[in-house]
Amino acid sequence: MWRRHLLRRLLPSPATGAAAAATPPPPFPRHLSTATAPAPAPDNSLASSLAAALGALSTTPPPATTPDAYFSLHFSDVRPTNALLAEALALSPPATSRAAADLFRFLVRRRSLHPSDGALAPIVRHLARRRDFPAVRALIQEFPTALGPATLDAYLHQLARAGRPTDAVKVFDELPEQLRNREALTLLVSSLSAEGFPSHAERAAKKVANEIFPDDNICTLLVSGYANAGKLDHALRLIGETRRGGFQPGLDAYNAVLDCVCRLCRKKDPLRMAVEAEKFLVDMEANGIPRDAGTFRVLITNLCKIRKTEDAMNLFRRMGEWGCSPDADTYLVLIRSLYQAARISEGDEMMTWMRSAGFGDKLDRKAYYGFIKILCGIERVEHAVKVFRMMKGYGHAPGVKSYSLLIEKLTKHNLGDRANALFREAVARGVSVAPGEYKIDKRYVKAKKEKKEKKRLTLPEKMRLKSKRLYKLRMSFVKKPRPRMRA
Repeated sequence: MWRRHLLRRLLPSPATGAAAAATPPPPFPRHLSTATAPAPAPDNSLASSLAAALGALSTTPPPATTPDAYFSLHFSDVRPTNALLAEALALSPPATSRAAADLFRFLVRRRSLHPSDGALAPIVRHLARRRDFPAVRALIQEFPTALGPATLDAYLHQLARAGRPTDAVKVFDELPEQLRNREALTLLVSSLSAEGFPSHAERAAKKVANEIFPDDNICTLLVSGYANAGKLDHALRLIGETRRGGFQPGLDAYNAVLDCVCRLCRKKDPLRMAVEAEKFLVDMEANGIPRDAGTFRVLITNLCKIRKTEDAMNLFRRMGEWGCSPDADTYLVLIRSLYQAARISEGDEMMTWMRSAGFGDKLDRKAYYGFIKILCGIERVEHAVKVFRMMKGYGHAPGVKSYSLLIEKLTKHNLGDRANALFREAVARGVSVAPGEYKIDKRYVKAKKEKKEKKRLTLPEKMRLKSKRLYKLRMSFVKKPRPRMRA
């Protein structure tokens, strides 16, 4: 015990070591104080201290002590919670995967942290995001009782995201009997289908079909996965198999297939997109699948992609015939398309309709930057500045990209005074806009008219002009021949 106290005095804490070195020692007290002990540190400072410790253990070369001894020295009085652990991992530097695993082991063994699913999930997500899958496997084998749906979802999703579908299927196959249920199979199919591996997901579902028969949700995920991957034949085949099996894929699956049809037509023959989409919509209605807002969003988005803005607007006006109302994404797509087509007033009107429909919160800083970028791309800088002011008026603070883009465009349009005013505004707001040199476009530079100076003529030039004038005068008195009448 006395060695631990001695080491604690000699070695500073990782979060307060640098601050203590820079702070001068306090003056000697003149009298004894009867104040109580200081309150414990808040959770945010404790989380930052844990993150600093993880960074210190991940440095090169690492500290001489073992991770367990290091954590015991500095965090022997920590009361760990799942929220504190997740916050510390969010604040930690990127290369702290193994140190995070050591921190979890220390908190479980020394500080009585219960190894539950909620505690293990952020550690697994942190390790898997760094592609440290051996450390994840070691943790799961060390704490098998902590494995639950949240941990499994993080593990399978990161494996699929890393391009390891076979390893994800292997993890599902190696699950204990009580965890290999429909929920785990849904997580596997969802992860593989979302990352572009629907064939692996289908094989895994068919492999365990005798134990876990696929339901409507799994079939919908498989169809959507094939459609998002651009494999229309497999998606239609799976829809037919699902119908013959007595199931009906969800509306999300049909919308994904409709989007796949439109994307393939855009790639091969954009003029046939409307015809092929109408055929699929007729097939949907024949099977009793009604259209919803997602169906119209898919159609309107693909029409805007091929610059058929008027057709998209007509479809937008007809949505009420099917009892559907546009969602926020539909409004955003139409506003971008109208601005792209230089229909500025209609785009502003659509923005007003979007706020009236209750989607004003979706008009955030990112959406406004997209509008400003489109307007600057079609050289409508004045309206881009108007949208920029509108963004500030609705309480969205512009970022570096918005200021930089507008300053560059204003300078190219030979509006240097306004560009300088915008730069000063950015500096006053604390936005770090880097000053640069921009060239003025020649189209916006007024060419100066050169004044023609009267040139003094020489005597031969004067005589030549005089003879020309006299010749014209003589020819004006010559009688011109009349045109003869034709027989």
